[in-house]
Amino acid sequence: MTSVRFALNHMSAPSLPIETFFATAKSLGIDAVEIRNDLDGNAILDGTSATEIRAAAARHGVTIISINALQRFNEWNETRAKEAADLIGYARDCGAKALVLVPKNDGTGREDGVRQANLRAALKALKPMLDAAGIIGLVEPLGFEICSLRSKTEAADAIEQMGAQSTFRLVHDTFHHHLAGETPIFADLTGLVHISGVSDPAVSVSDMGDPHRVLVDERDRLDNVGQIRALLEAGYVGPLSFEPFAPDVHALKDPASALKASMNYLTARL
Repeated sequence: MTSVRFALNHMSAPSLPIETFFATAKSLGIDAVEIRNDLDGNAILDGTSATEIRAAAARHGVTIISINALQRFNEWNETRAKEAADLIGYARDCGAKALVLVPKNDGTGREDGVRQANLRAALKALKPMLDAAGIIGLVEPLGFEICSLRSKTEAADAIEQMGAQSTFRLVHDTFHHHLAGETPIFADLTGLVHISGVSDPAVSVSDMGDPHRVLVDERDRLDNVGQIRALLEAGYVGPLSFEPFAPDVHALKDPASALKASMNYLTARL
């Protein structure tokens, strides 16, 4: 049996204060966590300093594997450069290993030639910033039809052509992989796997959105088990990080029990 390592993205329980979130992860036997910069009233947006986050992680014995995320990273401009510098600095100071890079997802920059050029320009600008801080950039293609970077193949090509595999890795998100309809998995270039399921039997694939993303169980329509098994068999050894966005998951009074049930389901089938 392959050993499965789980991680916890703060989106799995976004109402928990950071200390409680770290403690919840440890209570589940998880020592790898992702923190976010898009949760109102919570670290990082509430002004909690990077040094406080580092100290809290140390107290609870967890490793911060990423900050999620630099948004619209492939729309490189002065604003993005400042956002990147701030987040990379925060990642370095809080002890995070990586920064997730999310492409713009508003229907712009999708033209052939344009999207590849925008991707390369952003990676070229980010590389020295990330290298100086010792932070990995985790490129996360999104499967939505309006996204400016749907294809992991295009992302992998850009990284490999730059010879930048030591700076950049891919995020394999099981939801986005299913939506993109892309077959290659790039296990050797994958730095992180995000897992969530869709169990609503009525929603079409093209209409699936973040609110449909629940914890993985036997009703899952995305073949999380098959995707994860393929990654593990191809040599992926990193964590599987829970990232559900569904409001009903976020409203759970006991998120730890629901997460434990999903961990048990996946472990039994892998």
